[in-house]
Amino acid sequence: MKRAVLVAIGDELLSGLRREGNCCWLAGKLSRAGWDVISMGVIPDDEEKIQATLSQWIGKSELIVMSGGLGPTHDDRTRTAVASFLGCSLEIDRKAYDEILFRYPPEMRKNLTRCADSQGAVPVLAKAVHNPAGSALGITFTACGSKVFTFPGVPREFMAMAEAELEEEMRIREKTVCSLYIAGWAESLLKERLAPVIMQKDLHISILPSPGLVEFVIRGTPERIAAAEREVRELMPTDCLPSGARSISEAIISQALQKKITIACAESCTGGMIGMELTSVPGSSSVFLGSAVCYSNQAKKKILFVDDSLLEKYGAVSSRCAQSMADGACRIFEADLAVSVTGIAGPGGGTTEKPVGTVWFGVSYRGKTEAVKSIFPGDRETVRIRSAMKALDILRRKIAETGE
Repeated sequence: MKRAVLVAIGDELLSGLRREGNCCWLAGKLSRAGWDVISMGVIPDDEEKIQATLSQWIGKSELIVMSGGLGPTHDDRTRTAVASFLGCSLEIDRKAYDEILFRYPPEMRKNLTRCADSQGAVPVLAKAVHNPAGSALGITFTACGSKVFTFPGVPREFMAMAEAELEEEMRIREKTVCSLYIAGWAESLLKERLAPVIMQKDLHISILPSPGLVEFVIRGTPERIAAAEREVRELMPTDCLPSGARSISEAIISQALQKKITIACAESCTGGMIGMELTSVPGSSSVFLGSAVCYSNQAKKKILFVDDSLLEKYGAVSSRCAQSMADGACRIFEADLAVSVTGIAGPGGGTTEKPVGTVWFGVSYRGKTEAVKSIFPGDRETVRIRSAMKALDILRRKIAETGE
């Protein structure tokens, strides 16, 4: 197995002003392509640290990728560090930099030309790497069997350059990693449920939880992965997302398109989060009709036709209100299926009967309406996120239950 080392460079990463995502993204791509990522770290904008990192790993890994420090400002020191490490000077690669300049309108080229000394400079013993998404050249060289790339730290530039330059390295030749996405289970309970798979010694299992969804990662030979995937799906037939879906919203849109079911939402405490998740999926406009964000009781009455007497008797956080909101969403959007959510996200507003975290969900499908209650622990944002994920899973399961 070939080895890779990934390094993010930037004082802003170490201080917490920015979050590192480039190396994490690339690690996922390389791991799925069969690489062993033996190290991934963050170092400051310091020439000595950069050179020391190169000295540490060159000759010990086939691939080294560095992110950051290639811009035009005073703290961008990767170019000079690489040049010093190679024992050579920097030289502007006019041809490579002009290729970038001519991508920009004339009024922008003047300012970019001023940055040529920094963004267009390349160590004479290295080669320039074209940047298809920005104005800073990357750098590549090979030493002692290690191929080294340095890319800008701007995420869209880093990803565009990695996809262009590391296409072969990221190519999946055989399936040695498989991710199954399982909805509605806590990590601890899932561990018990899938113990027959987890205990198999020829597999490496990782359980990666997020609100409402757990990524169950299986590593092994292609044959063992295929067998383990079948076993997991047999153990949890209604909880595993369909193959190819990496989120609950992707599964919803895919299944709704397949079954020609239109969907809508009525949201109170989630404030539009459910609609945001659904519209993040390409193709959602074919089946998702809209979301009514009705926070106040007045909005619930005027927009969703929730009866005033119902609110007075049962309150906004109740099964009756949730059902009425779902019915109202189906009515105003003329949708086949709608989900609603109404709850107490906190920090105030809770009572003994309805503590903070109490959330009711309604689901209406072609005239039949049901309600489900959950009580979520955590702060306001946690309750809102978990409520949105639960509502999405209710939608997903209801679509799965329906016929073609």
